[in-house]
Amino acid sequence: MSTPDNWQKSSFSGSGDGNNCLELATTPNTVHLRESDTPATRLSTAPGALAQLLHHIKSGGLDAPAV
Repeated sequence: MSTPDNWQKSSFSGSGDGNNCLELATTPNTVHLRESDTPATRLSTAPGALAQLLHHIKSGGLDAPAV
């Protein structure tokens, strides 16, 4: 697996030190995610799988079940 070198910081994060956020990078067939405060810990996935998860979240598919 390729090591990404194009990490991008979320636009929702402020600038400067102490603003921990989600960072994203891509390699040809993989999307990489990490927390800025723990950059050595990474989550890697295929773009399609991440797109499906985000679609599921946006459509309310992860709402808590009624009790």
